[in-house]
Amino acid sequence: MKKSNGHLLAEKPWLPFGILILASVTCALLLIAVGRTLSSSAPLLCSLNAAYASSEAAAISADYATTPTQLLAIFHYATSRQIPQQSPMEIRVAFDILKELAPCNLLVFGLGHDSLMWAALNARGTTLFLEEDPAWLHATLRNAPVLRAHFVAYRTRLSQADELRSYYKFDPHCLPPNIRLKGNKQCKLALSELPEEVYEKDWDIIMIDGPKGFYPEAPGRMGPIYSAAVMAQRRKNWGVTHVFLHDVERKVEKEYAAEFLCRKYLVKSVGRLWHFAIPPAPNVTDATAAAYNSTFC
Repeated sequence: MKKSNGHLLAEKPWLPFGILILASVTCALLLIAVGRTLSSSAPLLCSLNAAYASSEAAAISADYATTPTQLLAIFHYATSRQIPQQSPMEIRVAFDILKELAPCNLLVFGLGHDSLMWAALNARGTTLFLEEDPAWLHATLRNAPVLRAHFVAYRTRLSQADELRSYYKFDPHCLPPNIRLKGNKQCKLALSELPEEVYEKDWDIIMIDGPKGFYPEAPGRMGPIYSAAVMAQRRKNWGVTHVFLHDVERKVEKEYAAEFLCRKYLVKSVGRLWHFAIPPAPNVTDATAAAYNSTFC
């Protein structure tokens, strides 16, 4: 015969208390188990956090670690009487841009006493020097082998500057919108035989402090100024090309800068240095080329 719940409770009055105790013990065991789980996982969580913090600190440390180029530059300028050609105020103009852009692509026309400084300021970027004097190139690289520099043979002479500036407008190989530098031997102002890397990269900064331009037989800076303008116009990436031109007190530098780098893009003038910020030219198709203004400025 089946007993009712009332009869069961009457016969076993301790049953409700037993159920209550069992429930309490079960809850206690569950709490202990959870606590142990959390306790055992705490070292793992701490170790993961520590590992992440350590890797992050290592990455930051690597970003700010001194490079061999920077160490060599510090040693060189601390022990040498040689000083850069540019004045401290002129150097500061390019230095401020490098602070914003580095690591970046920096192309420098001319090797000088300041070359190691420019390479050190852009130590984690690409800094390439182009030099026309092979003896000076070899001497510089012997003292600073960390520099990346190439010899360049120029096709121009300073005595041709006025003639080249007058006649380029009548040569379609020299005019926008479809100018090319590589292999362009028809345009005497185009630097057509530079290292392949020069043509492949978008240069964020172009420094023109060479070649020589103070006597008639010197190459002059007509080619670098013209070619820097072409590189800036043909830039594929976002942003402007910063062009720094030194020795602007001289006639050729001043006239060629106005012709190709454009006064409207001149953003700063300090001492003998001009700073231009040149945007890329708009895309021009074959259909719109005829209506395109075939001048640089």
